Amino acid sequence: MIKVIDRETGSSLGSLSEDQLDFLIENLEEESTRDQDYYIDKDVIEMLEGKGIDADLKAFLERALGSRKSAEIVWEDA
Repeated sequence: MIKVIDRETGSSLGSLSEDQLDFLIENLEEESTRDQDYYIDKDVIEMLEGKGIDADLKAFLERALGSRKSAEIVWEDA
């Protein structure tokens, strides 16, 4: 499992499966091969819908975003 943290608050958001992380890696921009953070907002989630995001991952990202306009999440091996 992959642990996900809210960069702004430092709080744990939960965990993702390897397949869910692979989906994010394939579909979101990374600054380098060591990059382990992602910017998310409603537009990013909508774009991922068009690429076939699974319902659980979509719900996870929506919860991570909450009422904010954008958020940055960081992943690490659990």
